[in-house]
Amino acid sequence: MSTLAHTMMTAARSADSGLATPGELDRYPYAEAPGTDRGTGWDTAEPDLGRVGRRTAGSRGRGLHGQLVQQLGQMIVSGDLGADRPLVPEEIGQRFEVSRTVVRESLRVLEAKGLVSARPNVGTRVRPVSDWNLLDPDIIEWRAYGPQRDDQRRELSELRWTIEPLAARLAAGHGREDVQQRLTDMVEIMGHALGQGDALTFARADNEFHSLLIQVAGNRMLEHLSGIVSAALQVSGGPVTGCERPNETSLAHHARIVDALAGGDGAAAEAAMRQLLTVHPEVERVVPAPREH
Repeated sequence: MSTLAHTMMTAARSADSGLATPGELDRYPYAEAPGTDRGTGWDTAEPDLGRVGRRTAGSRGRGLHGQLVQQLGQMIVSGDLGADRPLVPEEIGQRFEVSRTVVRESLRVLEAKGLVSARPNVGTRVRPVSDWNLLDPDIIEWRAYGPQRDDQRRELSELRWTIEPLAARLAAGHGREDVQQRLTDMVEIMGHALGQGDALTFARADNEFHSLLIQVAGNRMLEHLSGIVSAALQVSGGPVTGCERPNETSLAHHARIVDALAGGDGAAAEAAMRQLLTVHPEVERVVPAPREH
């Protein structure tokens, strides 16, 4: 029985599969409508951002340092803190009620991401978008839930179209049985999750599937980009690719990729991945139609 047939049968099962309990994925708190007039100072920030000690949706249990990085990063990316704005550590510490050490460590993280720069006699300032590390997973998420959400998701879709078909073709030349089995397991888990309406488990298995596929392509530079694909899957919103909503069509394309990899057919694996990334007609605005091989 082929992987496709097996997974379609799996999706129809209603018995308990022992999968994770469904829950909500982490989302960052950007609820305002596009075009909302946002200020440029501390006083215009959301009231809930005033105390870092309060647990927020984006904190993810990282502690004060992690929460401050999240909050300042969101404010910079959303435009609340405009380019070239000075960031005074004492002011930040008072505004968010944290120590100088927490502020200093947080600004260092943001500097490493290209969001701010610190210079002697000038201080720390917000840098323009052109200086940001736009491939950083945190920045990807902050942009995807901020005013730039549409541009970010479009750019991610275009980047995935470039990365993943090539990775699928290359992965077909690496016949590692353990990897093949793991990919098969992910498709089977996705099938169980689809049958149970468990979108969270489906998304987690989908994420691992795509990350693993890139990692086994045998190209270290592509492997370095696996975090981008992972971030893209986590922040996907709207019908852009077949991975964004659990459905039988998406599952079938994943299964075809696994079958092509098992047969060492790089062209078929690439074609199946292109089909997966263009399941929804809306994506035709973003990427060209799949090529015939």
